[in-house]
Amino acid sequence: MLVIVGMIVLITCAVAFLRPSPVDFSSQVKPILNKKCITCHGGVRAKAGFSVLFREEALAATESGKPAIIPGDPGSSEMIRRITSNDEEERMPYKHEPLSHEEIKTLKRWIREGAKWGDHWAYLPVKQTAVPGIEDPWVKNDIDKYILQKLNGEKITPSSEAPKATLLRRVSLDLIGIYPSDSICRNYLQNNSGQSYEILVDSLLASPQFGERWTSMWLDLARYADTKGYESDGGRSIWQYRDWVIKAFNEDMPYDRFLTAQIAGDLLPGASGEDFIATAFHRNTMTNDEGGTDNEEFRVAAVTDRVNTTWEAIMGTTFSCVQCHSHPYDPFKHDEYYKFLAYFNNTRDEDIDEEFPVMRQFTDTMQRQLNDLSDWVSRHSSKERSQQIEWLIRTHQPAINSTTADSLVNAVIILNNHGLLLRNHSIARIRNMDLSGNDQFIWQFYSQRKGGKLTFRKDSIHGPVIAVYTIKPSANWQYGYTGFSTQQGVHDIYLSYENSLMPKGKYEDGMSFGWIAASVKLPGKGTKEYSKYHDVYRQLLEAPVPGTPIMLENPANLARKTQVFERGNFRTPGKEVTPAVPAALQYAMPENAPANRAGLAQWITSDKNPLVARTIVNRLWEQLFGTGIVETLEDMGTQGIAPTHQQLLDYLSYRLVHEYRWSLKSLLKEMVMSATYRQDSRLTDEIKEKDFFNRFYARGARVRLTAEQVRDQALQASGKLSVKMFGKPVMPWQPDGIWLSPYNDARWEKSTGEDQYRRAIYTYWKRSSPYPSMISFDGAQRNVCSARRIRTNTPLQALVTLNDSAYLDLSRQFAFRMKKVAGQDPAKQIATGYTLLLYRNMPAAKLELFLELYDKALKDFRNDKDRTCEMTGLLDENNNPQTAALVVVANAMLNLDEVIMKN
Repeated sequence: MLVIVGMIVLITCAVAFLRPSPVDFSSQVKPILNKKCITCHGGVRAKAGFSVLFREEALAATESGKPAIIPGDPGSSEMIRRITSNDEEERMPYKHEPLSHEEIKTLKRWIREGAKWGDHWAYLPVKQTAVPGIEDPWVKNDIDKYILQKLNGEKITPSSEAPKATLLRRVSLDLIGIYPSDSICRNYLQNNSGQSYEILVDSLLASPQFGERWTSMWLDLARYADTKGYESDGGRSIWQYRDWVIKAFNEDMPYDRFLTAQIAGDLLPGASGEDFIATAFHRNTMTNDEGGTDNEEFRVAAVTDRVNTTWEAIMGTTFSCVQCHSHPYDPFKHDEYYKFLAYFNNTRDEDIDEEFPVMRQFTDTMQRQLNDLSDWVSRHSSKERSQQIEWLIRTHQPAINSTTADSLVNAVIILNNHGLLLRNHSIARIRNMDLSGNDQFIWQFYSQRKGGKLTFRKDSIHGPVIAVYTIKPSANWQYGYTGFSTQQGVHDIYLSYENSLMPKGKYEDGMSFGWIAASVKLPGKGTKEYSKYHDVYRQLLEAPVPGTPIMLENPANLARKTQVFERGNFRTPGKEVTPAVPAALQYAMPENAPANRAGLAQWITSDKNPLVARTIVNRLWEQLFGTGIVETLEDMGTQGIAPTHQQLLDYLSYRLVHEYRWSLKSLLKEMVMSATYRQDSRLTDEIKEKDFFNRFYARGARVRLTAEQVRDQALQASGKLSVKMFGKPVMPWQPDGIWLSPYNDARWEKSTGEDQYRRAIYTYWKRSSPYPSMISFDGAQRNVCSARRIRTNTPLQALVTLNDSAYLDLSRQFAFRMKKVAGQDPAKQIATGYTLLLYRNMPAAKLELFLELYDKALKDFRNDKDRTCEMTGLLDENNNPQTAALVVVANAMLNLDEVIMKN
C-alpha cells in the first residue's frame, strides 16, 4: 500500500513538474505586443478599432463588430488567425517580418489560459524579498548574496578586493567627488585593521564635500541653470536653491522630506524660508523673455515641464508623451496627464521678466530690520497684519502682474508680454483683485511725465472711485502708495490715466506699470515711532535686492481651471478636469490629502508608491557602478531595459523606506561596503568572455570621471582647489567670444583669486552656452530634466585636458607643487606627482617613460626661451627649462587613462 501511495505521489509530482507554468503577461506577452503589435494597435493608433494597450480595449469589439481576442479560445480569435495567415495581405504585422514560431506559441497559450492581463513589475508594490541563503567568504553584506547568486548561475567567479589605494580613490570620488584630507588618507592607508575601510567611508559620508558631489547629480534632474533659457537666455538668481540642495544632502535629509520640500515646501504648515527656497526645484523651468511671445503659452510649457520632470526625475517614467495622447506602451491615459498637471497649474508664476514670485534675498542687517518691524506691527495691530506686511516685503505678494490687464483703451501690453503701458486718456482693467480687509494699493511704475493722475474705480469704468494718485515723475522705476477705505470681496479694478499737461487729441505715453497689490497700511500712525518704522517699511519694500524664484499657489480669486489639451495643443482646450493621479499605479491619494501639491507630495512619498524608492535606488547604484540595475534610468516602463537584478532592486528599495527611513547616506554606505563594490576592476579572460559589460558585476566599475570630477581632480592635484562653499556662481577661465548675448550684452567676467579655482558645481551655467570643457565631458545642457548622462569618448575630450588654458594653468600649478614637495630631483618629482594622484607608488617602467618625456622636453626648452616662458606662464623663479619640462610631464600625467578613469 505504501508503495502505491509513493508511486501516486511521484507521478503527481512528475506531472506537476512537466506541466508548463502559466504564461506571464508582463515578461512573456507584453514584450511581443510592444515590439510587434502596439505601433499600429495601441496608444496613438488603433487600426481596425483594435488596441492592445489596455485589456478592456483588447477584448472589445473591433470595427468588424467582433473582438479580436476571445479568452480561452485561440482558434476563434481573429488575432491568432491574422498572425498565422499565409496571405501576405492579411498576415500581421502587415508588411513586416512575421512572428516567430515561439512568439505565436506564447500568444496562443496566453489566450487559451484566459488572456489574463498583468502589471509591469515597476508598477507593483515594493515588497520585502527573501535574501538568498548563500554562505560564502566573499560575501560582506546582503547585496553580495544577490550578486553572487547570479554569478553562480552564470558560472562566473567574482573578482578579489581591489588594493587599498584603488579603493581609497574610488570611494572618495564616488562619495565626495574629490580626494579627502591628507590625514584621512594616511589613517586609512596605514591602518591595517578590519575596520579601516568602514572608518574611511564614515569620514567621507560626514564630509561637507559629500553634499557638493551629490548635488551635481541632482542639478541635472532639476535642470538647474543660472539663466532662463530660450533665445535671450537672460540671467537668473537661483543659486540659493543649489545651496539648499547641498545642505540637504549633507544633513542627510530623509529623501521623502527632500522631495516634499521641493514639490510643496510653500504649502507645509509653518513653512520656513528654506522650505520656500526648496520649491525653486520647479522654478528652474525656462522662461521666455523675448518680446512678442505669448506669456500663457510659455507658462503652460513650464507647467508641462514640471509634470514631465516629476515623473522622469522622481519616478523613472516617460510620462511626457501622454501630453498628446495615451501612452503607446504603458498604461497611462491621455486625460490622466492633465489631471496630474492640475496639481501644478495653479501656481503664481506667469512667465514674466521679473520671475515673480520670488523670495527676496536680504542681508543680515535687513533681516534684523524686518524682524524689528514685524514685532512693532504686532504690538500696534495684530500678528496677522504683521505677517501680511512681512510677506509683502519678502515676496512682493500677493500681487497681480500688469501683463494680465485687459479691456484696454489707449493702452497696450508692451511687446505683448512685458508690462502695461498707459497713454493719456487710457483705461485698463485688473481682474479679480481681492480687497477683503485691505486699505491700500501698492504698485510699481515708471513715468517721466508731469501732470499725470491715476484713478482707481471699482467694478466698472463708471464705478465708484476708491483712490486717486498724483504721479511724481522720476528717471527710475518707483513705487506708488495710495490708501482707500477698507473694502470687502473680490472686484475688478479699472485704472484710468489722465494728464492735463499733454496736448489735446494726442495719446502720448504716460506711464508704465509693473505689478499692483492690495494690502494693508502700516498701523500706529500718530505714535512716536511711526515715522521711523514707516521709513523702514518702504526702504525694505523698495530695496533693489535679487530674489530666488519660488513656487506659490494662486489665491482663490486667481484660481485657474485645467482642461485637457487636444493633441497636446494649449490652443485647443477640451474637457475640464480636476487633480487626480493615474489609476495604473493601483493606490489612491492618501485619505484627507488636499487636492494640491501638498497632497501630491504625500502621494509621491507614500510607502505605497512603487516607483519613487526604486528610482532613487537605481540612480544611486548607477552613480557608483556606472550602470543602473535598470540601465534606462529615465524609463522603468515596459520599453525600458529589464533589470539585471530585480530582487536586489526591490530589496534595497524596501530597506530604504522601511529600515533606513529614507536615509540616502545609509543606503550609500550599504552599497559601498559590499564586496561587489570593492572588487578589482581588471578585466580577466573569464570576465571578458562571460560578462564583458559587467552586467552581472563580476568586477569593479571602470568608468570615466564625470565632467565635474575631471575638473575638480585637476584642481585638487594642482593644490589650488578652493574649499569655499555656497554663494553666487563663479566664472573660471574660458576663451573670449564663447558668449554672445545681444539682448543684454552679458559678458563672461573671469573670476579672480580663489573663486577661479572653486569646485565645478559653482561654475556659472548658461543654458545657451554652457561651460565648454564640461560640455565636452558630457555635462548636461539642462534645458530639460536629464535623467542620465550618456558617456561618450571623443577627441575633443583629449584636446580639452591637453590644451585648454584652464587645464594648462592647473598643470603648471601641479608641476610647482611637485617641485615644492619633492625637491629638485626630476625622478622624485614625477614619482611624487603620481602618488599624489593615485595614492600608490609609480611603477619603474612608467617612471622611465615619463623621464624620457621630461628629458626630451627639457632639451627643447633649453633652446627656446620664449617657449619656456610661454609654458611656465610666469616671470619668476619657475621660468626655467626644468620647470617647463615638468609642466609638460604634469599635463601628460593629468591625462593618464588611470587618472581620467575611475578604476
